[in-house]
Amino acid sequence: MGAAREGGDEAERGTVVTPSAEFPPLGHEERAALGRIGERWRAPRDPDDLPVDPTLGRTGRPPQPTRFGRLAPIEMFTVEEPGELVATGPAHLPHSRAGRLLSRARRTLFGPPISSASVLYERMRKLVALPILSSDLLSSVAYGPEAMLGVLVLAGSAALGLSLPLAALLVLLMVGVGLSYRQTIPAYPHGAGSYIVAGDNLGRTPGLAAAAGLMLDYVLTVSVSVAAGVGAVTSALPGLAPLTVLLGVLVIAVLLAGNLRGVRTAGNLFVLPTYAFVVAVLALLVVGYARAAGRGFAPVSPPPVPAAEGLGLLLILRAFSSGAVSMTGIEAVSNAVPAFRRTEWRNARTTLGWMVAMLVALFAGLVGLIHLDGLVPRPGETLLSQLGRVTFPAGPWYAFLQATTALILLLAANTAFNDFPRLLFFMARDGHAPRRFLHMGDRLAFSNGLVALSLAAAIVFVAFGGHTERLIPLYAVGVFLAFTLSQAGMVVHWRRRRGRGWARRLTMNAVGAALSGLVLLTAAVAKFSEGAWVVVIAVPLLVLLFRRVHRHYATLNRALALKPPAPAPPGPAGSAEGEELPQEVRHLVVVPVARLNRASLRALAYAASLGQPTLAVHIAPEDAEADRFREQWQAWGDHLRLETIVSPYRAVIGPLAHYLEALHTTRPELTLTVIVPEVVLRRRWHRPLHSRVEQRLRAALRALPGVVVTSVPVHPAE
Repeated sequence: MGAAREGGDEAERGTVVTPSAEFPPLGHEERAALGRIGERWRAPRDPDDLPVDPTLGRTGRPPQPTRFGRLAPIEMFTVEEPGELVATGPAHLPHSRAGRLLSRARRTLFGPPISSASVLYERMRKLVALPILSSDLLSSVAYGPEAMLGVLVLAGSAALGLSLPLAALLVLLMVGVGLSYRQTIPAYPHGAGSYIVAGDNLGRTPGLAAAAGLMLDYVLTVSVSVAAGVGAVTSALPGLAPLTVLLGVLVIAVLLAGNLRGVRTAGNLFVLPTYAFVVAVLALLVVGYARAAGRGFAPVSPPPVPAAEGLGLLLILRAFSSGAVSMTGIEAVSNAVPAFRRTEWRNARTTLGWMVAMLVALFAGLVGLIHLDGLVPRPGETLLSQLGRVTFPAGPWYAFLQATTALILLLAANTAFNDFPRLLFFMARDGHAPRRFLHMGDRLAFSNGLVALSLAAAIVFVAFGGHTERLIPLYAVGVFLAFTLSQAGMVVHWRRRRGRGWARRLTMNAVGAALSGLVLLTAAVAKFSEGAWVVVIAVPLLVLLFRRVHRHYATLNRALALKPPAPAPPGPAGSAEGEELPQEVRHLVVVPVARLNRASLRALAYAASLGQPTLAVHIAPEDAEADRFREQWQAWGDHLRLETIVSPYRAVIGPLAHYLEALHTTRPELTLTVIVPEVVLRRRWHRPLHSRVEQRLRAALRALPGVVVTSVPVHPAE
């Protein structure tokens, strides 16, 4: 409990995931500046003097049902309290027929929208969180032992005996890292991803390095899990091997659709496959060890395999780091603490304990049984499939084992789908990732993060042809970099806090950091030439990218931050974009007019109605046309000042933009409001029939400082 209270200040930093994270509150200085600006604000009229009722109070009779159909009134907004309207479901529907059809299709595929108030109900209980968050960790036992033995067998059959001591070391590593993360959860009860822990305690750059490692790990988790799952399918059904890439991409698309439906729906999809896999492997272990007991646990001699490499320290380290991929996903619970039901940190820690215990039992049991049965890796069939055929030579159990293995491997990627968007959420909150990743979709899922993960994983999967053995060397470096930095950060955390039992906790996290660091160095050195160099190069490049994103947001925040209004200096006024009080804004309304028709006259009328100085500008390709336009202007009555610009090279956008820029340079305190007349075309096929100059004009003018661009639409009857 003491540790949980120590993490309470993390909530003050805004680590709780809510839909309101897109709208951060103002700081104390900005609130004070806002009050000072308000004191000098002089509105031109009473703010309550409006020509409409802003509460949308209904007047008149609502539509009534007729005998031809059921026409019922639709309430788009409801009044919850004075000054606050709440948009109902129908208010989110688009106006166009195509938009409504697309909206219905989305609801059919992903489900109806979920209210923001339901975010607490979308959290998970332990029995649901266990399969969602452990599918990656537990499924790795299907390929982790094989990855280790696949390296050892390069030294020949005699080297396979080293699998038992290496497995024992890996079990110690699993327990040590698991206990370390159990320390992290109560210390950071609002989400303890490696990015947050390393950033808080070691600094920004280590935190970003941990985030980069985790992002690569999550992308590879999806790719490797799907590749291994498809491999399990093709082991049982070799005829599907040519469709490996297509099947993998389809699985990623299905996982994306399932997660876009929300946390609870995704949990319902993954509960049964995970528990079924655990039951199948436990049955395999029980029957296998019972058969081994019948022969006195005498190991079967493996088939002779010639040595392709000498047995040396480097090969042993490669085998150890390959087997360590069985630990990927162990950090998932600490990342997803806010997704648990209350009390969040306690439920998360209990779930992590279950996960580590199950991992140790399954991993150690499988390595021991493979050794007793004398199995060796071979192309075309996984070790788990071989073990299933030996243990269940008859009956449906082999098919059940392969089916559950394929399912959990294919669904193991869901751990990454749960944690990758959450990591991007925290990074975007701190300004190190695009802010669009703060947005929750209509199903309370981080839709943008889910789509980004799916695209990245699909690209990696296709690039490596869906082969697990090609992806494994990329796997361990990123995840163990995050492990190491997270646990090292916790060492600094306990040394700073020095609460009750801090020395014991520090020691436990120090052991976890040392073990993780050892695996990190081993994987980086031993697998560098096999593909780990990609991760070694990608991590610093991602850190550089994150820092550039943060620099952009920091510059933007400084430019947009509220500052106390300074007294007006004597002499010429400053920039128009620095004005924050209505009495300081000086207007010039500019209306580009190509020809005098209904659209341009409506734009001129709108501009004149604003009661501000107004200038009309006409771009003519030659003097004769300029003279003709001035005659038409005189015939209209010459109600506004007209400036004609002759463009002998027939360009329109460039001369007008440069003219407006020259006006702004002459009087930088002026706000130039450019009113563009626009004809709205009702049918899409009509658009190629028009030049759409107004759209290009708006795009060119928006880049000019001190210029406001608006349009006056005209809807022709068709």
